[in-house]
Amino acid sequence: MRRFNLAVLAALTLGAGLTATPAQAYGGHRPLGPENCTATACHFDVGPGTYDVWVLLGGDTASSTSVTGETRRALLPETAVPAGERVARSFTVNVRTPEGEPTGPVGTAGLDLALGGTAPALADIRVTPARHARQIFLVGDSTVCDQPGDPYAGWGQQLPQYLRKGVSVANYADSGESTVTYLGNPQLWATVQPLIRRGDLVLVQLAHNDKTTDEATYRANLETLVAGVREKGGQPVLVTPIVRRWFNTDGTLNNGTALLVNGLGVNHPEVVREVAAAEDVPLIDLTAKTKAVVESLGVEGSKALYLYNEKRDNTHTSVHGATVYAGLVRDELVAQHLVPEGRVRVG
Repeated sequence: MRRFNLAVLAALTLGAGLTATPAQAYGGHRPLGPENCTATACHFDVGPGTYDVWVLLGGDTASSTSVTGETRRALLPETAVPAGERVARSFTVNVRTPEGEPTGPVGTAGLDLALGGTAPALADIRVTPARHARQIFLVGDSTVCDQPGDPYAGWGQQLPQYLRKGVSVANYADSGESTVTYLGNPQLWATVQPLIRRGDLVLVQLAHNDKTTDEATYRANLETLVAGVREKGGQPVLVTPIVRRWFNTDGTLNNGTALLVNGLGVNHPEVVREVAAAEDVPLIDLTAKTKAVVESLGVEGSKALYLYNEKRDNTHTSVHGATVYAGLVRDELVAQHLVPEGRVRVG
């Protein structure tokens, strides 16, 4: 049974140790707090931008709380707190319009947070404009995007929970997009590129929908994206596509369907690797990493990563699968020193 310790909000707000921070500490603007919350959700009337969120979790009884936001983004993993204790956590969140897929519904204005977990208990919360936050922009397709409804989830939707305050994810991945359509649609690349600032990361994973794109065009499109990121002072990172769960009889994924070789014979992951090497761009070989995970789990165990059980879908991931794959991306961001270890949650 889920329970939410909302009574502690009033008690702690009255306590001397948790009185509101003076306005001058926030440049003359008081932080938004628990008065914007109900028992299961918080709504903050803020404009598009990047915001730091500080939460104090815990209550009189043992609790376990997670936080999601906007279009089902995982912002804080489930955190257990013993009875009578309090634990502080912080994260940075991107607020934009549309709040999910760039070509999708506008969504709800402001910042919306949902409180989940087996026993949610929010003791306090503060929302302030982020200063000097680093953005991780995501350019991708339906396997990356902020999926609007269950059971679907993109790995980019799950990535924010692995990041601490100071780094946020601006997920501009969009369902059904190829390198051709992403560059051609004014709601996509033409919208993303002007937002990139010096030092931002831009992760690019496009391949699943390049089914009729010839190799020369695919390669040129990746080069265009890389050049466009660098033009704005950002750091491009090329990501090979997640595998499709398509097994051979020998229990491997060594086939064109699984490894994203299109009908024209274009080996998308290999082209991405070649462009990364030629352009001296960091590479996250998610094809190789997801292949290893799926093969290790086998035909039955790997079903839970995808939507096979729900939809007979071997391309799109479940929340569980997207979370596992986001963890692989997190590991590479740290291993390649693209994000400082101190800005990443592990475990």
